[in-house]
Amino acid sequence: MALLHHWNKFLLFMASPTDPSNLAVLRILFGFLMMLDIPQERSMLFIAHQFGSDSCHFPLFSFIQPLSVESMHVVYLVMFLGACGICLGFLFRLSCFSFMITYWYIFLLEKCHWNNHSYLYGLMSFMLLLSDANHYWSVDGFLNPKLRNSHVPKWNYILFRFQVFLVYFYAGLKKLDLDWMTGYSMTGLSRQWVFDPFRVLLDDQTIDLFLVHIGGLVFDLSEGFLLVFDKTRPIGIFFGAMFHGMNSQMFHIGMFPYTMLATMPLFCAYNWPKKMLSHLPNTLAKIVPSQDVAQTNPHCVYVSSDENDEKQQDRKGAAIKMPSAKHKALLCTVLVYMGIQIFLPYSHFITKGYNAWTQGLYGYSWDMMVHSWSTQHVRIKVVDQVSGEVTYIRPTAWTKEHRQSRWNSHPDMIKQYVTCIAEKLMALDELNITEPAIYVDVWRSMNKRFQQRMIDPNVDLVKAPWSPWQKAEWIKPLLTELSPWRQKLIHIRKELREKSNFSEITFVADFPGLFLENFVAEDLNASLTLLNGEVNVEFNNTNHTLQVGEEITVPSDETHVVYTVSESPSCWMYIFMNTTEWNNETIRNWILHPETAPQRKIASKKDMTHLEKFKVFLMDKYLIFRQCSINTYYALVHLTLGVEAENEFDEERLTDPETKHDKQEL
Repeated sequence: MALLHHWNKFLLFMASPTDPSNLAVLRILFGFLMMLDIPQERSMLFIAHQFGSDSCHFPLFSFIQPLSVESMHVVYLVMFLGACGICLGFLFRLSCFSFMITYWYIFLLEKCHWNNHSYLYGLMSFMLLLSDANHYWSVDGFLNPKLRNSHVPKWNYILFRFQVFLVYFYAGLKKLDLDWMTGYSMTGLSRQWVFDPFRVLLDDQTIDLFLVHIGGLVFDLSEGFLLVFDKTRPIGIFFGAMFHGMNSQMFHIGMFPYTMLATMPLFCAYNWPKKMLSHLPNTLAKIVPSQDVAQTNPHCVYVSSDENDEKQQDRKGAAIKMPSAKHKALLCTVLVYMGIQIFLPYSHFITKGYNAWTQGLYGYSWDMMVHSWSTQHVRIKVVDQVSGEVTYIRPTAWTKEHRQSRWNSHPDMIKQYVTCIAEKLMALDELNITEPAIYVDVWRSMNKRFQQRMIDPNVDLVKAPWSPWQKAEWIKPLLTELSPWRQKLIHIRKELREKSNFSEITFVADFPGLFLENFVAEDLNASLTLLNGEVNVEFNNTNHTLQVGEEITVPSDETHVVYTVSESPSCWMYIFMNTTEWNNETIRNWILHPETAPQRKIASKKDMTHLEKFKVFLMDKYLIFRQCSINTYYALVHLTLGVEAENEFDEERLTDPETKHDKQEL
């Protein structure tokens, strides 16, 4: 009985009435930001590029497949209209449902696009669907007086506040990682212009360690608590505004910083918008929403102690005083959602098949910025098991370049891509490959470690098993025993840069019993220096055994092989000198001249005024929206009339905003 009593008290508390105006602000801002996000960050502009070619996709479930290009435009149009409806509060439930279904379809369709903030947008769409965020300053309220300026249950606010708090707090917990706390996760951010004021007192290394890493850890762990309590909320809002404002300038992460800024007022008083509007002149009364006390809402439960309850009953009609089955069902849904969100970021012991060097099904763990990656080399070897013929496949042959850096990081997508390649090879009659064996060799570095193998190169991944619930045995472990080398590697790299602007250095580690085949281009002079272990270097039909500290020059325009013969992992460094650049006097002078040196070049955007930046922003958005509108029009015409228009889906007129990184051989 005591438990039931506490449950009823908790239910009455969660369903108690609160002012709707604060929640309405979030609804308006979120809908507006999603309208800006969909054309570019959700890739509405590049639908034809992504879905119009015979490329491989990476859905979470195999039955989720892309539609035709024309139909995908319709999907995006529905999602955009849903975001617009959320912003306006028009047909709110339908708008939320339309946005949520189309958003999650596109999200689940392509794991290569997954990240934490994209996941958060999908969660917010679900929370909005459950809420009464259209009860203030909405078209629905204008059309239906019963909705206009009516209470919302307290759990509406608690749910959103819980989710925002969790994002911050879990991001802080994930940063309790040795790599983050020692400053190896996000090196180089100190060179961003937003840290210029701190450079008066601090050097770049100190900024990277104490402001970026330690400061980021403290901010994430404390921000949620600062926002919750009234006395500390102004401090939380100040540091939150600084943090997200700086992120918006340093990273290309779309509307995420602005979305997080939009969530901060949620922690303020429920009726703060009404208080602010009450100070406006009376002449604006007709265009601003009502500042009156909110009317009753059947989704809330009213008790006799509610302030002004009797007055509201006399004026607005009888209020619900006992929770119904609907109240209980909604609250149970909210509690289940909260439990799932608490559990999922630490559920990696269940989804072992997605674990590699990092833990879990990427995108929902709130481990933002904890891991930085560098991919040096990807090789895909196909062996025809009937004829024995060997073919090498370009890594981007059946995937878009923007997906290149993601699929080779995770066991599930590696298996998906290899399966897709095998199917496409067998479908090409001119190749006559009926039983392909595919071997993938990926060399990556995580958080400034050595470049090392991620996949066993001797395993045929077509036949290799993979399950969401079991660890992929063909994933090679991260060589964490070599992590203490990182500070020394940074020192070596710094010394080389001080000596020459024409040299590049690559640090490599490999497992005992394996070997690396590496081709050195004609215009490169390359040397190999052993740092740990023992290796045999083979070229020109001769073997050279290297001990620690020994160096050898490897031939240009030729392949050499490095065998690890020690019982422990070996590690070495390549130093490359580009002879073409050095011998070209014009290029050499341009690089060496202090005014034109690449490391001294300053982006023109930094020197622009805020007004000029705003004009560029508006023009950029105008061109994007214009082209999206044209593409969608062509898609609708094609679907309805079967007429193909000239230059339809011509998104190539605009530049893909995503940065494309060139991949180089070891």
